[in-house]
Amino acid sequence: MKRLILFLLIILVAGNGFAQNSRLQQQGLATQLIVDGSPFLIVGGELGNSSAACVQDIERIFPKLKRMELNTVLVPVYWDLVEPIEGNFDFSLTDKVLEQACKHDLKVVFLWFGAWKNSMSCYAPLWFKQNYKKYPRAHTKGGKPLEIASAFSGNVCEADSRAFSQWMKHLAAIDREEGTVIMVQIENEIGMLENARDYSKQAEEAFRSEVPAELIAHLQKNKRSLHPHMLEKWGSRGYRKKGNWEEVFGADIYTDELFMAWHYACYVEKLAQIARQIYNVPLYVNAAMNSRSRKPGEYPSAGPLAHLIDIWHCAAPNIDILSPDLYDDGFTDWVAQYHLHNNPLFIPEIRLSDNNGVRAFYIFGEHDAIGISPFSIENGSDAPSAPLVQSYGKLKELIPLLTRYQGKGVMKGLLFDQKNRERVIVQDNVKMTCRHYFTLPWDSRATDGSVWPEGGGIVLKLAPEEYLVAGSGIVIEFEKVTEKNVAKTLGEDGFVQTGGVQQKESETFSRWTGKRIGIGFVNEVNVTGDGKLRYVRRLNGDQSHQGRHVRIPVGQFDILHVKLYEYE
Repeated sequence: MKRLILFLLIILVAGNGFAQNSRLQQQGLATQLIVDGSPFLIVGGELGNSSAACVQDIERIFPKLKRMELNTVLVPVYWDLVEPIEGNFDFSLTDKVLEQACKHDLKVVFLWFGAWKNSMSCYAPLWFKQNYKKYPRAHTKGGKPLEIASAFSGNVCEADSRAFSQWMKHLAAIDREEGTVIMVQIENEIGMLENARDYSKQAEEAFRSEVPAELIAHLQKNKRSLHPHMLEKWGSRGYRKKGNWEEVFGADIYTDELFMAWHYACYVEKLAQIARQIYNVPLYVNAAMNSRSRKPGEYPSAGPLAHLIDIWHCAAPNIDILSPDLYDDGFTDWVAQYHLHNNPLFIPEIRLSDNNGVRAFYIFGEHDAIGISPFSIENGSDAPSAPLVQSYGKLKELIPLLTRYQGKGVMKGLLFDQKNRERVIVQDNVKMTCRHYFTLPWDSRATDGSVWPEGGGIVLKLAPEEYLVAGSGIVIEFEKVTEKNVAKTLGEDGFVQTGGVQQKESETFSRWTGKRIGIGFVNEVNVTGDGKLRYVRRLNGDQSHQGRHVRIPVGQFDILHVKLYEYE
């Protein structure tokens, strides 16, 4: 009898989609993506918007992605092609993606292009678009209808949800055993344009209604940890506990954005609940940035932006991650906004460039990131010497080691460019002065007028006086925090520049006391599948500037094992 009950429970769980091949878990301060029982980092790429719209393109692109060293590909799912005729569904493109992913040993993150893609409803089927009375549009303040389906329409949500549900059921049926799909994105860069909110009749009625009690309760419960923007908006009205949106948050476009964010998030939550019930993989939403001093409506207002995280967490609790799509300058500032105490960092889109490789090292080292995915990845180079190919190869090798130490506070990320050239890191009694490789005097590219490629990497403390350094275009000097250095301009031979002012020890230092740190050895290494270091070669002499520093040249990606020692 007990065996029968156990068997029935197993069947019930499997049938309801709760047998998970991927999930999220905490390790220390980090949120990790677990795939097939082990921590996993997404070194991925997202296909261009129309690059998975026919079988021939999918078959052509996937072998290249494997040569590019990806372990994951982000692929759009188009509502208009899934349900070209209302009630008739076609999943052939999804099947082809999964077939090619399995063939080329790639995991898949699917992106549901449903009611909205980059704010607009361009991927809704034609039958949906034409029947605008049943599936109404959002309106501007002046009454202009937009190519944006209204989030306040039950019919819109019902149609979107029905298609999503049918697709999820098909996905669960064909992928549950294989486990190729590791995450799902719901909608794409959701948000209002032209105005900060929808002014349709239904939207206006909702705006004049009271702020939902569950949101007020959420703000009260989490008051000490609210995002500063949310706390300021609520506080400006005296932390009111009741009233309509303007009474609680004030009358401006930022209140309009809060209101719209609530309703977008409520809509997304309905789809998230469907996904949870059918195929329970991690879920996320992505945001177009509020950059370049634009105001709500000038950027896609009310999307899953960092300053709206409290609204989204309350209204859409089944969404695991709010993710940034990054196409602007200021990379380190943007990623810091999205790695929060209540939000792990995953970058599903970033502009494709040669700098993506070192940026990947940076976010895994500095922010315990889940992954990164340059956009239109199929247009990148698959040459073995390409920066992204080199970096992804090394990162895949490092995954067992990086995931072992995530969340434990022993990793730092480095990222340098022509303007931001140096970072000083202090761990225990060790001071690490980290710089861009071109701050060294012997590479002509540093001074020939070229724009410096970004340099970046990871510094991982393995044990006292033992480090792993990985990346490209970086140089690191080690010393005790008590040591005093005098900056000297070096010539291309690595010695003090000719004509420099010689300083006597007595002019610079008092009588020396205590120990110094030296570099015992620097080994280039590989990382095995179980996270062990395998010796490749010793880097000494010129390769460590006679024991003065550790470096990895621009254009070359390496993993170095560094052992320090003390002397006096």
